[in-house]
Amino acid sequence: MKAIGYKQSGPITAVGALVEFEAPKPELRSHDLLVEVKGISVNPVDVKVRSAMAPEAGQTKVIGYDAAGVIREVGSDVSRFKVGDAVFYAGDLTRPGTNAELHAVDERIVGKKPTSLGFAEAAGFPLTSITAWELLFESLGVKEGSGEGESLLIIGGAGGVGSVLIQLAKQLTDLTVVATASRPDTVEWVKQMGADHVINHRESLVDQMKALEIEPRYVASLNGTEGHFPAIVELIQPRGHIALIDDPQGLDINSIKPKALSFSWEFMFTRSMFQTDDIEQQHVLLNRVSALIDDGTLISTVTNNLGAMSAEMMQEAHAQQESGRVIGKNVLDGFDS
Repeated sequence: MKAIGYKQSGPITAVGALVEFEAPKPELRSHDLLVEVKGISVNPVDVKVRSAMAPEAGQTKVIGYDAAGVIREVGSDVSRFKVGDAVFYAGDLTRPGTNAELHAVDERIVGKKPTSLGFAEAAGFPLTSITAWELLFESLGVKEGSGEGESLLIIGGAGGVGSVLIQLAKQLTDLTVVATASRPDTVEWVKQMGADHVINHRESLVDQMKALEIEPRYVASLNGTEGHFPAIVELIQPRGHIALIDDPQGLDINSIKPKALSFSWEFMFTRSMFQTDDIEQQHVLLNRVSALIDDGTLISTVTNNLGAMSAEMMQEAHAQQESGRVIGKNVLDGFDS
């Protein structure tokens, strides 16, 4: 089968940074689905893995952590799906990725593809939806239908996760949502996603939140946490909760003690990496997201389809992701037949 991968870690500008090659058909585990991949999306994790995680000697590593497609085979213990079902999912960081014609994935982290979206557009949802959902409802502990009189500050609102998080908070809770954006196009985007207020993360967050007269109970820091952390601690209300998804090199964790703040990391791959007892929650979650898309509660966050998968187009997608200027999600169709 066709696949796209890399032979050595390094910059996306290097010759052969990503290559197309023939890979063996995946072998199925008992709970696995063999999916014919018809759409994928690119996420920051793709860039992080490719640039820093070298393949084993002589191997070509396939990445990609979002897909939508059609089931072609099922493992011996599969009970949730059948051959021919259309599905979407974010995969498992410990297994080969989705940038291939065929992909093996555990059914317990897979959901039914929204019927209202094409495959590529559907592939723009799983990783960001799981991350946003787990961050809001599990890490921060917000309950659906709650939050009246309280507020959530989202730092980095125009990216993939921020775009879904704004929608979930506005559609499923009563929280007031403040999101950050720094360019006219990203400001307009987060407003379209439903943010009540937009502030600029390149200016003083403390001053802007004071001007709004908002002291948030919750802060979701999606990027730039290391630089923003002192401001977050200052502007959040006592006994508030901070959750983040990025990789700061150092934080003054002792600074959160005077306000008795809670602190959480969200990492959507944890359940699959450690085969947790509640791994099936991602299956349940994705089915819920699919229904919310189909009934119009959630709107698409895809802003660009780069065409069919190829090494050239995948390299362009990675370059755009590395630029830090992607709004919403970039997606690609499956390989040309």
